[in-house]
Amino acid sequence: MKLKVLIADKFPDQYIKEMEDLDLEVIYSPKLGENDLPEAAKDVDIIVVRSTIVNEETIKNSQKLNLIIRAGSGVNNINIKAANQKGIYVANCPGMNSIAVAELAMGLIISLDRRIPENVIDFNNGVWNKGVYSKAEGLYGKNLAIIGVGAIGKEVAKRAVSFGMNVYGKDITRVEGYGIKDFSEMDKILPMMDIISIHLPSNPQTKGLFNKELFSYLKPGCLLVNTSRADVIDEDALLEAIKEKNIRVALDVFKGEPEQKDGGVSSKLQGNKNIYVTHHIGASTEQAQTAVAAETVKIIKDFILSGVIAHWVNRAKEVAAKYQLVVKHNDKPGVLSSILSVIKEEDINIEEIENIIFDGGIIACCTMKLKTGLSTERLHKIKENPDVLTLSHVGI
Repeated sequence: MKLKVLIADKFPDQYIKEMEDLDLEVIYSPKLGENDLPEAAKDVDIIVVRSTIVNEETIKNSQKLNLIIRAGSGVNNINIKAANQKGIYVANCPGMNSIAVAELAMGLIISLDRRIPENVIDFNNGVWNKGVYSKAEGLYGKNLAIIGVGAIGKEVAKRAVSFGMNVYGKDITRVEGYGIKDFSEMDKILPMMDIISIHLPSNPQTKGLFNKELFSYLKPGCLLVNTSRADVIDEDALLEAIKEKNIRVALDVFKGEPEQKDGGVSSKLQGNKNIYVTHHIGASTEQAQTAVAAETVKIIKDFILSGVIAHWVNRAKEVAAKYQLVVKHNDKPGVLSSILSVIKEEDINIEEIENIIFDGGIIACCTMKLKTGLSTERLHKIKENPDVLTLSHVGI
């Protein structure tokens, strides 16, 4: 029986064909929404989404689901907790759309400085305002803070440096290279910045990061760009900062963004002359979507041919193992089974296990991470196996 893949967002035809060539049954339904998925995904093995939300109901309702792929960076639209509880792999395609998002961020910075949208709107309305629009500051020599110096932040830095800007970076780790000056204290650096570009994931540490306190550090008239996640910014605090400091803002994301691809939209940010909003299009270039689609197909191909999950995001970062047992043994049927039987005698859980074969297929080495240590008696029992060559048992 063929594995079923449900693609719930727009996806290039070429890569749908590549999936079909892997003998997969591909269901292409790019207009599915969050509430449509529970029924649509009930009988599929793999789900591929971009912005469509994969909620708890979809995951709990699934009967065969084994892999969810976010065709993009981040996984904030997937209920990871529910996936963990059913042992469903979640993967993404990090870095594939970095250039596209960086290009939009730079475009928004230029648009804010030159007030390009107002220029176009006035012209189309028959209004000529050259006197007003001839007062841009210019970007050369300006101080730019990149908040979040991952793959996208680094691409923004490259472009900003070529514009002659002084680029500063704030990340969870020290920033080096790319013409970026590292800084650690927001209250020290933000008051010096002319432009701030946010490139952060959504997590408990970043939610509401730009609140009333952080906005209080911003210099009057500075430019703020967010092409990352909406919940990084407290929108009420943002509106207050615009009113008090006349900061100008460009956003590719906002709270309450419609899930559907077209239709109406309503936001408290509408009608504010200091705010530009684009339609969450940061990753939406042909180049980026081609790269993401190719990576998605590669993840699926690796999964079905070797069981390896590239960019597996819900693998445990830490396990409860306190001991490591390494056994070098003859690569024969039944050897590992006998070792595992001895471990089971002491009711010890194996948190992780990896068995690697040496070239030639004669000898193997098995590494097991154990929740607790084995007794001397059981270690001797394992050593007595004539197919066990060496044994190491250490605390970790």
